[in-house]
Amino acid sequence: MSPSRARSRTAALRLVLALAAIPVLAAPVGAGDFRAFVEELWPAAQARKVSRATFDAAFRGVTPDPGVLARLRRQGEFGRPVWEYLTGAVSAGRIARGRAEAARRAEALARIEAAYGVPGPVLLAFWGIESDFGASAGTVPVVRALATLAEARHRGELFRDELLAALEILEHHDVSPERMRGSWAGAMGQTQFLPSAYLRAAVDFDGDGRRDIWDSAPDALASIASFLHQAGWRRELPWGVAVALPAGFDLARYRGPFSDFARRGVRAIDGAPLPEAGEASLFLPGGAGGPAFLITANFEAIRAYNTSDSYALAVGHFSDRIAGGPPLAAPWPAGPRLDQAGLTALQRGLAARGHYDGPFDGRAGPKLREAVRRYQIAAGLPADGYATPALLEHLR
Repeated sequence: MSPSRARSRTAALRLVLALAAIPVLAAPVGAGDFRAFVEELWPAAQARKVSRATFDAAFRGVTPDPGVLARLRRQGEFGRPVWEYLTGAVSAGRIARGRAEAARRAEALARIEAAYGVPGPVLLAFWGIESDFGASAGTVPVVRALATLAEARHRGELFRDELLAALEILEHHDVSPERMRGSWAGAMGQTQFLPSAYLRAAVDFDGDGRRDIWDSAPDALASIASFLHQAGWRRELPWGVAVALPAGFDLARYRGPFSDFARRGVRAIDGAPLPEAGEASLFLPGGAGGPAFLITANFEAIRAYNTSDSYALAVGHFSDRIAGGPPLAAPWPAGPRLDQAGLTALQRGLAARGHYDGPFDGRAGPKLREAVRRYQIAAGLPADGYATPALLEHLR
């Protein structure tokens, strides 16, 4: 598979996994139906060179998990304002543990960065958010979780494909069925990889002959770096820079070289100079007056891991704090915000005016930000890209 196709598939898989949070009603699964579903998988598993012994061992005693389907009603990072998500993801205690891990694993992190180009603080931020630095890697049997979702045909064929990928992992003997545990939706180990991401990106960095994202911190950290490298991470760029904007800054000119932003008076909040090379775009997740960031192509590499803007910003800001950067000083908005229904209405309204061409999913992201900016510029409004109830009313 080409790098571009790999990145597209990775992003699609993460997006669909995130979309699993939308409520979906599935019919109760009977034991006979479930066993019939499992047996129907055998030809596809065999085609992937999974042995009958591995297949039988994986499904021995496995039954549908009603708790998995019940979890579909949660929305995670997509259901909270970005500032609430950041508060939980980038806590003082987690920052302290991240800095301690940075000191403890400095040599390994340096070797991983040399191999893949991803800085150690970024890897530690992923590791901390995904599994609390390996302490909370998940307890749900992955085969059972994926089989439950696949039999219910949740999100079409996605979880069936992930289940088959999990069987391939078991065939390679990187982990036993009993040890293959993770989240309710099949994300595994300290990295919270889906099985297909594991097959593509996991690496054996400690040299023991197994790609062990469950019990090996070096393997987990290097596997995250491998994933980001495949997603297009550029070693010469930061993920982004937290900045302060000068008074009267023209928000309509929100893309360009770092050098252009510097000439226009934009300054990093930590006092460091902006990068001399590279392109960036202005990201105002709380609108004009709130925290401001210049984000790069590496922000999109983070979003390949999880498509939520809140998640990507949390990883970036957490990595800055681990590296000794300051907290965000600008206030977050205190007024009303659009819920999912309101965002969907905004997407439809912008689409009707030719500004938006994405899905009507009620979620903020790059496509909606760009559409909002185009509308704001056309309407003579401050082009901060921030979706608000007032903007929806203006559109109407």
